[in-house]
Amino acid sequence: MSTAASVPTAFKAIEDTQNAPDIRQTPINKVGVKGLMHPVRIAGREGAQHTIARFNMYVNVRHNVKGAHMSRFVELLMRRQDEIDVGQIDLASFESMLTEMTRRLEADTGHIDMSFPFFIEKSAPVSGARSVMNYDVTFSGELIDGTASVRAKVVVPVTSLCPCSKNIAAYGAHNQRSHVTLTVRAGHPIFIEDLIERVEAQASSELYGLLKRADEKYVTERAYENPKFVEDVVRDIALEINDDPRILAYRIEAENFESIHNHSAYAMIEKNEAD
Repeated sequence: MSTAASVPTAFKAIEDTQNAPDIRQTPINKVGVKGLMHPVRIAGREGAQHTIARFNMYVNVRHNVKGAHMSRFVELLMRRQDEIDVGQIDLASFESMLTEMTRRLEADTGHIDMSFPFFIEKSAPVSGARSVMNYDVTFSGELIDGTASVRAKVVVPVTSLCPCSKNIAAYGAHNQRSHVTLTVRAGHPIFIEDLIERVEAQASSELYGLLKRADEKYVTERAYENPKFVEDVVRDIALEINDDPRILAYRIEAENFESIHNHSAYAMIEKNEAD
């Protein structure tokens, strides 16, 4: 007598529980996946950059639907990864991904956050020694009533030197590492590098991954000759990008991790499209 398992002669459909109706008549604002890690290719000025992104992807669930098909979020990322024409992610293709996700999950609203490290090779100002700096970047978007809104956020570490300290101290001035966070809504293509460079140009000094002694002397003296409060930093960046037709709206935040206090100094400027 054979003990081999029998092979079914026909495929039996599997019940789709998530697609069943729900009798509680209660809509859900966001349903999806959170903290999904996935390799991505980000469009940069010098070509595509390979990195790893953390995704939060959500859609709404209507009052009469039990839930969302979670597998479709991952399927969307895999298909996008495989397609050469959209393999490089920029703000335009990110908006397309948001629209496709909302459509594929048959939802009315969609939301995606994609956070990733972005790397730029830099040369030290005197020696030319090469190193790599990493920057935290987030693309975020939401689609409501058929209208998508997408933003890019970059966190740029810089050096700030206190003008007051320089003015009153006989032997120098205190300085510190600062984080400038620039969030923009762009109406035209814009590279991550463009945003980072606009911020670094308005700091007391930019940062480098590698400095020789001559470089350290240069950046220290540059910061001393270019002192700025947090208020100065956000104002100078705002003036720099106000005339950029690619940027429709922005939020500029500066936080100094004070070297002589146990707290930070903070400033923010925000401009909306209607302003």
